[in-house]
Amino acid sequence: MHSNGFMILMYFFETYLDLRQHAALKLPTLPKTLEGVISQEKFEKSRAYSLDKSNFHFVHEFVTILMDSAILFFGILPWLWKKSGNFLVLAGLDAENEIIHTLAFLAGVTLWSQLTDLPFSLYSTFVIEARHGFNKQTVWLFFRDMFKGMCLAIILGPPIVSAIIIIVQKGGPYLAIYLWGFMFVLSLVMMTLYPILIAPLFNKFTPLPEGELRHKIEDLASSLKFPLKKLFVVDGSTRSSHSNVRISLL
Repeated sequence: MHSNGFMILMYFFETYLDLRQHAALKLPTLPKTLEGVISQEKFEKSRAYSLDKSNFHFVHEFVTILMDSAILFFGILPWLWKKSGNFLVLAGLDAENEIIHTLAFLAGVTLWSQLTDLPFSLYSTFVIEARHGFNKQTVWLFFRDMFKGMCLAIILGPPIVSAIIIIVQKGGPYLAIYLWGFMFVLSLVMMTLYPILIAPLFNKFTPLPEGELRHKIEDLASSLKFPLKKLFVVDGSTRSSHSNVRISLL
């Protein structure tokens, strides 16, 4: 109950901050610091988009706190832990194995999270973003990206979770150091693998052609002694018009 109360308290505090920001967004006049920088028309479009996002955020956060509070109040997580163990027994697996049981439990939690958040993701992408002309994503592409993300979670999640559980089981008095070391190494590995193996699954990377932009980037990297090896253009226009082209430094 204490954790639930703290969570609700944080929700009210963050909502108070969001309300202050929402009030600022409703101001119809262009701030003096932006006069001459952007036009009144662009300011109005930006304000309308930000207000839509803010209103959606209030609804999303309210539904989320209701669901999270209900999960804690009714003991859904312990119930799901028990049910995941029962599922393992029915599947002929060892429910007493902490690693297997934890993976089954996390699979259930992840599936629940995906299902409950899906309506909000769809509304944000295909209603709010589309209303303001930013969405370029098709329904097929949306669900394809979601499927790829779930596949990556299935491939990468179990080894990482298993390693953390083993460290906790055998860490002893140096548990914190071992966990820190593991997370540090994992961060370095993921930073290395992400642009090479993961990012290309979702975006198309093409080499930045010769030209003034490439020369300026190379000169900047050289002046900073940055070990620049490859330059790629990432085409994000198939999903959103917020940023059509991004530069990836590899």
